[in-house]
Amino acid sequence: MSANNSFECRILDSIHLVSKESWNHLLGKDATPFLRHEFLSALEDCACVGSNTGWQIAHLAIYDSSDKNPIGLMPLYLKSHSYGEYVFDWSWAEAYQQHGLSYYPKALCAIPFTPVRGARLLVGEGKHSDEIRILLIRQLKQLLVQNDISSAHVLFADQDTQEILLKQGFMARDAVQFHWKNHAYQSMDDFLSQLNMKRRKNIRSERSQVQNAGISFRHIDGSDATQEDWSLFYRCYANTYYEHRSSPYLSESFFQMLAQTMPENLHLIVAHKNEQAIAASLLFIDQSGSAKTAYGRYWGTLEYVPCLHFETAYYQAIEYCITHGIDVFEGGAQGQHKMARGFMPVKMQSAHWIKDPEFSKAVERFLIRESSGIENYIDELAEHSPLKASGVTL
Repeated sequence: MSANNSFECRILDSIHLVSKESWNHLLGKDATPFLRHEFLSALEDCACVGSNTGWQIAHLAIYDSSDKNPIGLMPLYLKSHSYGEYVFDWSWAEAYQQHGLSYYPKALCAIPFTPVRGARLLVGEGKHSDEIRILLIRQLKQLLVQNDISSAHVLFADQDTQEILLKQGFMARDAVQFHWKNHAYQSMDDFLSQLNMKRRKNIRSERSQVQNAGISFRHIDGSDATQEDWSLFYRCYANTYYEHRSSPYLSESFFQMLAQTMPENLHLIVAHKNEQAIAASLLFIDQSGSAKTAYGRYWGTLEYVPCLHFETAYYQAIEYCITHGIDVFEGGAQGQHKMARGFMPVKMQSAHWIKDPEFSKAVERFLIRESSGIENYIDELAEHSPLKASGVTL
């Protein structure tokens, strides 16, 4: 790659070309655990990305000629498909194919299999931070031009990054997730008291069904979880994929590695029936950011019990957040059903740059129409709020 003043950009085909200390040094306070070297390297080391997965590692790194450590980073992958992203562009790929053009490979700046908002241009707090951010974006575009890559996609960036991307010619795309927010609740009953009678009654009914089935729960902090606990969790997680005729994106070795490298960010919830573990969910915990956040991303069961999913993946997690003063619980992508359980819609954004000017115009028109639909969808959801008319504003 070409140099810019005293800066040089390189493409890294492995995160291990940057030390853990150097990578994590560039993370801001709201970077989330998923941007840490430990998380991304586990994906690579356990073959969840790279090799023949369709996620070719191509992280962008900016170096100052006077420093052996990078001063700017962008987690980047060259994708040969659109699985595991949670921002769906299959129709764009189909349109390219219909015109005899190749949509893949495309450049994707995102956390694999993890639709979580956070930093995407990692520059630390140096005096050249804005310059480095812009240089990373320009080098991303140059990568497309030099390597016959159709497009670049930056998914779930934080607001500051999104604004920079739009100023650099990227197009915004809207999406909706459902997040639970903690308004200094003192107990689960305190939270439920903010819901309207129908939703409150429904949640208590669902919880009673699980309790009446003889289900009990065990909460395990990552530092206390044993290898057997992680093996049980993975059996549950993988079985749920198999029940839906699919294959899990992540391997057991991946979770076992995270248990060794970042246990402080992990919390297991295990459901037992007759002293036999039958289901489990995993929370990622981030207490370092401006808002303490729990992320619910993975769950599974070995036995069907009515409402067990809601209890294990949502209600037990909400109780954990209340007890531990967690501000926000992100329960995963999509899922309008979460609203009935106290989660409220939150608009998320991604940013896209299409190299072909004609397709770029077509995508821009599509995004304008889609954005209008998203706004209408959010307005419609507001009419079905689970909160009391005089309840808190989420």
